[in-house]
Amino acid sequence: MSTERFQFTGEGGHQLAASLDLPDGPIHAYALFAHCFTCGKDVLAAKRIATALAAKGIAVLRFDFTGLGASEGEFANSTFTSNVADLVRAATHLRETRAAPTLLIGHSLGGAAILAAAGQIPEAKAVVTIAAPSDPVHVTHLFRDRIEDIRTHGKVEVQLAGRAFHVKREFLDDVGEHSLAAHIANLHKALLVMHSPTDETVGIDNATKIFVAAKHPKSFVSLSGSDHLLSNRSDGAYVADVIAAWAGRYIETVAAQPVSAASEAPRNVMVRETRNSKFQQIVTAGPHEMVADEPVALGGQDSGPGPYDFLLAGLGACTSMTMRMYADRKSLPLERVTVTLKHSKIHARDCEECETREGMLDQIDRVISIEGALDADQRARLMEIADKCPVHRTLTSKIRIVTKAAD
Repeated sequence: MSTERFQFTGEGGHQLAASLDLPDGPIHAYALFAHCFTCGKDVLAAKRIATALAAKGIAVLRFDFTGLGASEGEFANSTFTSNVADLVRAATHLRETRAAPTLLIGHSLGGAAILAAAGQIPEAKAVVTIAAPSDPVHVTHLFRDRIEDIRTHGKVEVQLAGRAFHVKREFLDDVGEHSLAAHIANLHKALLVMHSPTDETVGIDNATKIFVAAKHPKSFVSLSGSDHLLSNRSDGAYVADVIAAWAGRYIETVAAQPVSAASEAPRNVMVRETRNSKFQQIVTAGPHEMVADEPVALGGQDSGPGPYDFLLAGLGACTSMTMRMYADRKSLPLERVTVTLKHSKIHARDCEECETREGMLDQIDRVISIEGALDADQRARLMEIADKCPVHRTLTSKIRIVTKAAD
């Protein structure tokens, strides 16, 4: 499993820190995970469940809500409503960069937020709550001895799980206005309720209320023996096992999504070992996955193109696309472009126009076939345009590669 870390813009304009846990092999589905109140994306329960699901082919996006973990903003300014809005934004980010989440998972108050956000994520087919309250106002019992002070002073520091947080009157008003009953009744998605009968933080009666309010298909799984935060490693693994098996009935294997035309920012290309053979790699670029390998003669299994094959493919694709764009813009009768490339090493002394005269040089031979009723001038102009493709310019200019160790 590998983890891709990035940021996206939350409802309040703050940058929210996110982690996308990716399977080593093909991605069967994308899931969105909402963590517990005042926790964070890296709380043990969230991290263990996401890791276990990734091992089963489900990519999981988890992120820090406003003011928590590595996200910007102040926790005191966040509300249940803003958390729901940030979940919808996270789903939008997945939709635009990879594929929309078909599985939604929420732990504790995150479960309540997932139930409230589910209706705004149409692609979601299955929803899972873990130790979730039946209404968000339930969370105020964690600081019930300070509620009057919060209402009187507007903002008070409270102790939650041994840490200090500021809670505002606006938070109390916001959770008091929310009722999940209507959201649950109109979910129109498969629901799995997971809860421990001995949960001392959010009682089992909350699971009963959620389950009764929901329409079929719905399921309940007892997390007997676990605490509210799923502190034992085995509890997280069990939850992931059940979710993966249950969700398989409702979610379809994800299909590659077209890249949004609205997003032109460069995207990361990630390459990771599969460990299935000596050299085999999984190459991920947005929603696309490819296999890279070396030929058998070089110790590989030839299960995919080699590194230089990908390099040549990038140049060839860029060449053909650039010529196509020019031909369309100029209304030229270009029917098809075919680019054939080969990489080799040559002696520097054999290159008359090269400054370097010693040692070996890399050479790429590129043969371009142009089909269509074009005259000689048009063909000559298209051949000139071939050298103007961005990848060609990159390869023939100075390239700065910055390498650093991952955190």
